[in-house]
Amino acid sequence: MTAQTLDLALGLHPQVSVRPEPFGALLYHFGTRRLTFLKDRRLLAIVESLADAPTARAACLAAGVQEAELPRYSRALAALTESSMIVGRTP
Repeated sequence: MTAQTLDLALGLHPQVSVRPEPFGALLYHFGTRRLTFLKDRRLLAIVESLADAPTARAACLAAGVQEAELPRYSRALAALTESSMIVGRTP
């Protein structure tokens, strides 16, 4: 699923709030009451730009992620999708 994740149009779940922190960010899902730590400021930039990007890959590249780093960010986005922090959207 991770390679496919990059080609999806994704966005933050409407019940998730993002609180930026010096280490990255805290994501809180009001529906599941789940808290997730983002320990990477670039991943935060990607998550915040997902709604405006046509695909997750485009959001990653706009945040300065190099091609060699894409698998790592793809896995992170897949994990956020599996925990319902981010969801698919219509582009």
